[in-house]
Amino acid sequence: MERYVFRDRAEAGQALAAAVQAAGLTDAVVLGLPRGGVPVAVEVARRFGWPLDVIVVRKLGVPGQTELAMGAIGEDGVVVLNDDIVSATGVTPADIDRVRERQVIELRRRLERVRALRPRQSVTRRCALIVDDGIATGATMRAAVAVARAHGASRVVVAAPVAPPEVVTELGHLADAVIVVEQPDPFWAVGSWYRHFEPVSHDEVLDALVDALGHTGDVLDDTDRTASSAPRPGRVRRQVSIPVGAEHLTGDLVVPTQARGVVVFAHGSGSSRHSPRNTWVAAHLNDHGLATLLFDLSNPERAGAGGEDLDVGVLAQRLDAALDLLSELAETSDLPVGVLGA
Repeated sequence: MERYVFRDRAEAGQALAAAVQAAGLTDAVVLGLPRGGVPVAVEVARRFGWPLDVIVVRKLGVPGQTELAMGAIGEDGVVVLNDDIVSATGVTPADIDRVRERQVIELRRRLERVRALRPRQSVTRRCALIVDDGIATGATMRAAVAVARAHGASRVVVAAPVAPPEVVTELGHLADAVIVVEQPDPFWAVGSWYRHFEPVSHDEVLDALVDALGHTGDVLDDTDRTASSAPRPGRVRRQVSIPVGAEHLTGDLVVPTQARGVVVFAHGSGSSRHSPRNTWVAAHLNDHGLATLLFDLSNPERAGAGGEDLDVGVLAQRLDAALDLLSELAETSDLPVGVLGA
């Protein structure tokens, strides 16, 4: 007998949105917990037109008992400590500093990629709706609640498609409200309640955030909307064919008037020239006088053939062919070239 409840995170997000509506929540900033919580949060934000963001937290684990949280850190230097745990475990201030320093490095690494595309949405004096794809022990969610309160949220609501009833009760003592669609008992694992529960990559998180910009009314300002729209007058925009031996790769070339240089997007099998994130970044570069060439370094028609997606020699040959083409085209032959990859 199959145990899943939701087909995937999108369906779970739609079910959660219905539960949020039934709970009578009228306005909130939706905060997805990376990574799996973001696709669920997208559906909730899209349903109501609420602003979408992520809440990035790092748990501070007790030395030698890393699963036991003695606190958490978040953006803007927020540090939250559980005094009871610190006292009971005998953790010293020096121990806390060492753990915090390690987690700050990882927090900054994750935030740099997210905040380059998405400035943090203020929750000061607003309701923070924290969304995950499921809650098992509740440790991460407890940390997120603490960080949201430290950021000045007037109300904190926890929401997830599935969670065990005992954890829902525990979180109810910390959050102002808990909204959960299913509370199975026994619980098993979060993934047990999904038919499709593939890992969510960081690039997928970024793509989801950028794609959601067009669906949440107050996420984009007028400048961002213009950058995401059709090319402005005076820009050259066309597809180009990049010859690589017997094959040809398709590229999208945009050259603004009086371009100062050209940026080549060299992304492999984890991304594509159609990625909302890539096209959004390219549009902003175009607005600042830089031409862009987006192409699939990994040929989608032969993806995975003979392991060529991981063959550095093959990928280098394709990138070299793209650079050769730019040196031959009238629009770009005199421009300095930069290569952007991830």
